[in-house]
Amino acid sequence: MITLNVNEKSFEIEASKEMPLLWALRDLLGLTGTKFGCGVAQCGACTVHLDGEAVRSCVTKIERAAGKRITTIEGLSAGNDHPLQKAWIEFDVPQCGYCQSGQIMSAVVLLRENPTPSDQDIDDAMAGNICRCGTYPRIRAAIHRAAEMQREGTKS
Repeated sequence: MITLNVNEKSFEIEASKEMPLLWALRDLLGLTGTKFGCGVAQCGACTVHLDGEAVRSCVTKIERAAGKRITTIEGLSAGNDHPLQKAWIEFDVPQCGYCQSGQIMSAVVLLRENPTPSDQDIDDAMAGNICRCGTYPRIRAAIHRAAEMQREGTKS
């Protein structure tokens, strides 16, 4: 049995310690907001937070995640009211939407580390997240808007 702390809840799961965290989240815990994209940590669709840092869950073994704080897109906010989630809606960022949970989870870390990012800062930080639909200009605009909301202390 392995204990995972996901979105502030503790889960006991029976699985190989080698299982990728992605499959534990999706298949064993039913948290399907985290997506499978490439399986080799290149696209970012599977990004979650492990003790506050963005990690690719497709290559993170559950053994590494045991005893750490895991946050998925489902645990980012209680009412989908995180500034990034609100900005994503305001700027109509998703096209197909498949990569968006990973994009948002990466952007959360960016804004925590740099609350006033430039376009170049955003491009550099988000380079590991691929959007096959090419919504990068809207992603950048939404990140700027979320940064503004955070500075103002608002959620909308």
